[in-house]
Amino acid sequence: MKKLLTSTLKFLVFFGIGSTILYLVYRSQNAAYLEQCAIDGIPEADCNLLLKVWTDIKNANYFWIGMILLAYTISNISRTERWMMLIKPMGYQPRWLNGFGTVMLGYFANLGLPRMGEVIRAGVFSKYENIPPEKVMGTVVTDRIVDFICFFIVIGCAFLLEFDTLYNFVAEQRNAANAEAGGTSWIEILLWVGGSLALVCGLLLLVFFRKIKETNIYKKVLNILEGFAEGIQTIKNLDRPGLFVFHSVMIWIMYFLMLYLGTFSFAPTTELGLSASLVIFTAGSLGMIIPSPGGMGSYHAMIIASCVLYGVSGNDGFSFANIMFFSVTIGANILLGILALIILPSYNKNYRP
Repeated sequence: MKKLLTSTLKFLVFFGIGSTILYLVYRSQNAAYLEQCAIDGIPEADCNLLLKVWTDIKNANYFWIGMILLAYTISNISRTERWMMLIKPMGYQPRWLNGFGTVMLGYFANLGLPRMGEVIRAGVFSKYENIPPEKVMGTVVTDRIVDFICFFIVIGCAFLLEFDTLYNFVAEQRNAANAEAGGTSWIEILLWVGGSLALVCGLLLLVFFRKIKETNIYKKVLNILEGFAEGIQTIKNLDRPGLFVFHSVMIWIMYFLMLYLGTFSFAPTTELGLSASLVIFTAGSLGMIIPSPGGMGSYHAMIIASCVLYGVSGNDGFSFANIMFFSVTIGANILLGILALIILPSYNKNYRP
């Protein structure tokens, strides 16, 4: 009962964060939409942003939506292959479908409890394959570390290809922020406060660590960390590192293609092109970092801001963000997550690793 209550509270907190951001985005875009309607001479009663978004979703080109889902599936096939390459050096031969299914369960869990998907993925996979959970978690962390490296490469590519556009945008935002703040550097204040708090916390942890070093709890945690480290170090023992790199590249190519193909599903974004799509994809990925269900709200805000850079109106950017959000984040993740929940228990009923 306590665990259920804790999970429910976490879900409500994260859902509240996402809902608040999404509401603020909607309110801003709705005000702009009403203003545009007034300029165009359209009565306010006939100017409904939610109705526009729903109409845009219904009128989207579903052939390209299907291509998005195909790219999504291919990316997760490569993710599963790459993950299996990290697990096998530890001496295990897991079932491929257990890997793919638990990856889908992880994405599904993130919709309810952001950042818990990796824990769910490792826990369920450990149960079915009878592998120590700390070792599995080590491979999951390694998987995510590689993703972060790939993501920084993507950011670098986007920055190099669209440097002028991004530099002008950042300069405009900086000038506007300075004018509004009256020249006060609140970022520097936050950095100083954050650094001081980190230093104090570090000193307290050092004192605490010295006191518990000889306790049984410390030894137990140390054993868990050793298994965790073994999972991370599997990347050193890969049989085919070239294939590992190939799957890493394939994952992110498919991620990018999901956004790029999505631009063809909605008329106002069909002319964006590759380089603009790369910037929008990067911005949307940054929005997914915010701990809200599936990046709800923050993803929308980043997609809208980046679409505006390339001449797409904020309202059309809002529609495009929702087309992508509901086709992938909601549609694909829920569908494949529920299938994994149904299939995995029966698939492993009589399985003894």
